[in-house]
Amino acid sequence: MQDIILKGHKVSKGKAEGEALVTRDPIAFFGGVRPEDGVVTDKSHELYGISLAGKVLLFPQEKGSAGGSSQIYELMVCKTAPLAMINLKAGSIVAVGAISSSIPMMDKLVPDPFDHIETGDWVSLDADLGTVTVRKRGRTA
Repeated sequence: MQDIILKGHKVSKGKAEGEALVTRDPIAFFGGVRPEDGVVTDKSHELYGISLAGKVLLFPQEKGSAGGSSQIYELMVCKTAPLAMINLKAGSIVAVGAISSSIPMMDKLVPDPFDHIETGDWVSLDADLGTVTVRKRGRTA
């Protein structure tokens, strides 16, 4: 099986690669993620109790207040931020948070990233080139 390559729009520049963490639930960074360890604290969220730290995070969009931008920055300061983020369509809260925290981020991927990326897959994101490469879990190069 070959790698899957998705193309999209750069929100925040840079490159990163790592294990994917996927949720179809919007994330409220402010009040929903603990900066000290990057753990999702929103009990109603699919990722409750799971840390975002060091993952390539795929989620549809953010929710909540404008404080989410500063919370993403706080995650970066605490070294518990995601390595990279992918959205269907980035809102201003998460875009400002990613840019100010130097977290590579993309949105508007084609084909739909939820059809091709699962938690545990290895994902390489190059926002500058507008590409996301997916290697399915359990498969070596």
